[in-house]
Amino acid sequence: MQKSTFIMSILWFCAFSVATAQKSQSDSGLNPNLSNIFLLSDAKTRSISPENITGEVGKGGMADLGNGTGSHAARELGQGWKVSPSVKIEAGQTFTLAEIDGSGVIQHIWMTPTGNWRFSILRMYWDDEKEPSIEVPVGDFFGMGWGEYAPVNSLPVTVNPGSAFNSYWPMPFRKKCRITMENIDSHEMFLYYQIDYSLLSVPDDAAYFHAQFRRSNPTEGAMHTLVDGIKGKGQYVGTFMAWQVNNKGWWGEGEIKFFMEGDKKFPTIIGTGTEDYFLGSYNFENKKKKIRELFYSLCRTPPNC
Repeated sequence: MQKSTFIMSILWFCAFSVATAQKSQSDSGLNPNLSNIFLLSDAKTRSISPENITGEVGKGGMADLGNGTGSHAARELGQGWKVSPSVKIEAGQTFTLAEIDGSGVIQHIWMTPTGNWRFSILRMYWDDEKEPSIEVPVGDFFGMGWGEYAPVNSLPVTVNPGSAFNSYWPMPFRKKCRITMENIDSHEMFLYYQIDYSLLSVPDDAAYFHAQFRRSNPTEGAMHTLVDGIKGKGQYVGTFMAWQVNNKGWWGEGEIKFFMEGDKKFPTIIGTGTEDYFLGSYNFENKKKKIRELFYSLCRTPPNC
């Protein structure tokens, strides 16, 4: 890894705060999917958006033509017709997107922010936290590391044309959930968003969702730290990385290393290369034949390579 390498990464992980013998139930409504969608639960579905900022029952679409960002477009339709589809966040302002009391789980977040995605900071607080468990630029949280649209299609995160950010990470909370967006840019921004959640009883063994952003420009020596200082019981669930190479060297031989349970010099888990860790091989754009020819050309005696 060259010193001119520029890396941005987000680590997504779940960390336990409470551990008991109680186990999750497949019919609790905590994480519905096609395998258990036919099971009934006592979960109450709610949704927060600029059309219903509190998520209360029967409170959606109540904005009048005098107080919504879509007032002009809805001028001939009237109340109840997309009068307030977005919020304006002024430069330097922090806006509370959602504040939910009780026990529940965030199931889906959709948003399409304007402005510079690196300058819009998404934060999420669980229960009585003073410091956020999630603190990430909004573009990077949804895999848009370079500030422009690119399609993403995965189970937990999708990004669709033209800039529709979707998160399906289940995020449980026991007492309260607060989600904010800070605009650190010098210009105002507009945010269209919807947060879908369920109010339900959260099992004692359910973990809180965490995400952290780090940026190295350039890298310090040959190492970019994804995350450090994690203590307690939890599950690592994924990493997003945006990598810029400012030289002609090969970028892909940075092994992922997991230092666990007091590891010092050598890690417990180590990969074979950056592109391998992200489910590729021999770089992503090269064909197998060309790689084989290059490999053998570098060997003095091919059978011994």
